[in-house]
Amino acid sequence: MDSPRILVVDDEHLIRWTLEQHLNNEGCEVYTAEDGEKALEMVKDLVPDLVLLDNQLPGATGIEVLGRIKEFDRNIVVIMITAHGMLETAVKAMKLGAYDYISKPFNLDELTITVKKSLETVSLRKEVKLLREQQKDAFKSDTIIGKSRAIQSILSMIEKVAQSDASTVLIQGESGTGKELVARAIHNRSARVDKPFMAINCAALPETLLESELLGHEKGAFTDAKSLKKGLFELADGGTLFMDEVGDMAYSMQAKLLRILEDKTFKRVGGVKDITVDVRVISATNQDLKDLMSDGGFRKDLYYRLQVVPIYLPPLRERKEDILPLTKHFIDIFNEDFHKNVKEISEKAREFLVRYEWPGNVRELKNVVERAMILESEDILLLEHLPIELVSGNLPSFPSYMGLTIPKDGLSLDKVEEDLVKQALAIADGNQSRAADLLGMQRDAFRRRLKKFGLL
Repeated sequence: MDSPRILVVDDEHLIRWTLEQHLNNEGCEVYTAEDGEKALEMVKDLVPDLVLLDNQLPGATGIEVLGRIKEFDRNIVVIMITAHGMLETAVKAMKLGAYDYISKPFNLDELTITVKKSLETVSLRKEVKLLREQQKDAFKSDTIIGKSRAIQSILSMIEKVAQSDASTVLIQGESGTGKELVARAIHNRSARVDKPFMAINCAALPETLLESELLGHEKGAFTDAKSLKKGLFELADGGTLFMDEVGDMAYSMQAKLLRILEDKTFKRVGGVKDITVDVRVISATNQDLKDLMSDGGFRKDLYYRLQVVPIYLPPLRERKEDILPLTKHFIDIFNEDFHKNVKEISEKAREFLVRYEWPGNVRELKNVVERAMILESEDILLLEHLPIELVSGNLPSFPSYMGLTIPKDGLSLDKVEEDLVKQALAIADGNQSRAADLLGMQRDAFRRRLKKFGLL
């Protein structure tokens, strides 16, 4: 905790000076005020951690100032300073939210103890607030958006798995469907939420490095092992370990993983001591593990151990009704991140977003929205803001003229030109200037062609 800020409020200069000197020596940042009005101004400017507040003040009484402090911020800790024998005042102050009280004349050592206890309360409150904010951010980051039957079924499954004692979960689905999102949702809704969530991509590391990352290693276990390192299984004890792309794990490492799952114990690389852990393992893959088993690339016993609870995430193209809610969700996120104010999606843009096949799934959709909002400044998402490959790949009925070979029966050059003009207009969502740019033409020349083909 940084140096605590303390505001001393007393109309006696000697008491203010004494407390300021004493508390400065205790490592506190001390401010003083001689009356209630100045104290309230300083409270709003400084937002102190602690206020030492005398009840006998010129103007407003300490009790009145206490009430206004609590109206401003109930988390500010207040210790009342009362005259000797004023028990009734002290009780009233406590009812209004004072943390404690001290009576004049006070002993500086006793005051120090009271201040330290109250600052411990301040520190604890800040820690709880931080944890709550982190918890809020965690739940925000695992938001799963969709109204399709498939997503509603998955949300139901997440809740059931989270509350269960299932030690292994297998999530399958194409790249970009949100497998880690589901894993985090399971963790955040479980009794393990206060414990670590650790993640690793099994495809990103060679076997020896993957083993060291998962199990850790002892000092001197190999050339570069200059100190002891705890592995992810050990770090995730009590929590969740998410293993992405588990289908890419080397066959020999699969055997070691199976043993850990069965015994809940392991040894660090180079170690001799068994380490016992309680970890929920959530694995994910974009491969068909049954096909891998048939080809001898994945152990059958490990497969059946991992898929105690299987979850399948369908690709975005199979749940078209989720595309627009997801788009709106990403717009809301990037409005906040980029300080934009995109309010809606044009009808044409909606049409093309839903029509597109989204081979990159939800990840691709998020990237498309992010790119559009970085580069464009309108308050509406238009078709022209979408990548050209997304739009041109969705144009129905327009022939392609790339690499055109004139057929034996010939063709109409006017017809080719008319088709290109129509296609440019469709891509540009009716914006003539952008359509003209797509064809490398001046806007006036483009408008002449619109008139020529009766499109204007």
